[in-house]
Amino acid sequence: MPLRKRITYYYDEEVGNYTYGYAHPMKPFRMRMAHSLVTAYGLDKQMNVIRPPRATALDMTRFHADDYVEFLSRVTPEVADIETEHANVYLGMDDCPPFDGVFEFCSISAGGSIAGAKRINHGDSDIVINWAGGLHHAKKGAASGFCYINDIVLAILELLRYHQRVLYLDIDVHHGDGVEEAFYTTDRVMSVSFHKFGDFFPGTGHVSDVGVAKGKGYAVNVPLRDGIDDESYKSIFQPVMRMVMERFRPGAIVMQCGTDSLSGDRIGCFNLSMKGHAACVEFMKSFGVPLFCLGGGGYTIRNVARTWAYETSVLLGQELDPVLPYNDYYDFYGPEFRLDVPASNMDNANTPEHLDKLFSLIAEHLRSVPHAPSVQMQEVPRDWPDSDGEEDDHELDANPEAKSSQRQRDARVVPHTELYDTDTDDLSPAAYNPYRHTGTSTRPARGASGR
Repeated sequence: MPLRKRITYYYDEEVGNYTYGYAHPMKPFRMRMAHSLVTAYGLDKQMNVIRPPRATALDMTRFHADDYVEFLSRVTPEVADIETEHANVYLGMDDCPPFDGVFEFCSISAGGSIAGAKRINHGDSDIVINWAGGLHHAKKGAASGFCYINDIVLAILELLRYHQRVLYLDIDVHHGDGVEEAFYTTDRVMSVSFHKFGDFFPGTGHVSDVGVAKGKGYAVNVPLRDGIDDESYKSIFQPVMRMVMERFRPGAIVMQCGTDSLSGDRIGCFNLSMKGHAACVEFMKSFGVPLFCLGGGGYTIRNVARTWAYETSVLLGQELDPVLPYNDYYDFYGPEFRLDVPASNMDNANTPEHLDKLFSLIAEHLRSVPHAPSVQMQEVPRDWPDSDGEEDDHELDANPEAKSSQRQRDARVVPHTELYDTDTDDLSPAAYNPYRHTGTSTRPARGASGR
């Protein structure tokens, strides 16, 4: 099977080493489980598999407040106990505990998302996957909803350097509030979120929330009720997204594929099957626009791993055997040992009449949005120099090994048990972004409460 050079998959084996705490529902270990399935099916041999560079504190301040990033870079459980006032302001302590290695964990997810955006910008990949990303609740100056650094906003800011318009799509069961807020006042990013609305975290995402000022009309919220199944989801997802693509015409798509919208999730309340969830990914792939797929929520970890492995195959256009191959975590998938997350017999509160009315409201809103808003043409800025003062490796010629720093060479040393391509393009962390304070909103979250 020939390698699909146009598809890039980011993975750092250390991401599974971190823990929010024994009783916490967020389990980074799920990324290691998903990767084990990807390799067991041989999907890693059909795409570029790359260890991402670690994002630096400076990278994170392209969006996040300096004082917040500084605190996050040094916080430990012991520091949080001493600096309780700061910990309460920045972390809230319950949903977002100050676990050991929290900054390194964030640097992995953010590093992959920034690097993936660069590959799309440089034309090196048509599809990029970073299942460790998708942490959509993090705010400019605080953690929220298990999310500390908003890797999605950082990726979109990078894409905006090369693309006039970027579409953000969120199919997590929770509203993508952090990303929506960041771009609530700009027409260069359209955010579209399909989510549970009501007495549910974060309490935002009403259909009437459409953006403000220049961004009015560029936030699209699809609030759904409990128990939505594949057929109902498809009946509103496809017409909404078809209309969004026709009106907005993005140069790139960032898609958050949170799996807490699956049936049987520990926190979610939807009833999507694995194939119904993946059908959304396949539909967005069909437009032929550069696509960046990120992870997100998902708290029944065996179903998270199944779904992200399956969606990797969908992006590759590969059929997989429904009987799971033996892998490092095979016992987690018993007793059926199959690549499937079926829907249940849960009641669906989303009646056809309700969905028709919801679509009518959204369609009316989208019809008021101008076709493909124009952006004043300007020279694309040079890539940010890295922390060693060198230009991005994409600019280097001939022998990149001779010109790379020791830090960059060390970044390509990986365990012999892991299979990675090197990617000199993405080993240089960036410095400063002129969009850092652009398009952010101080709009308060309505009815926000912890999960």
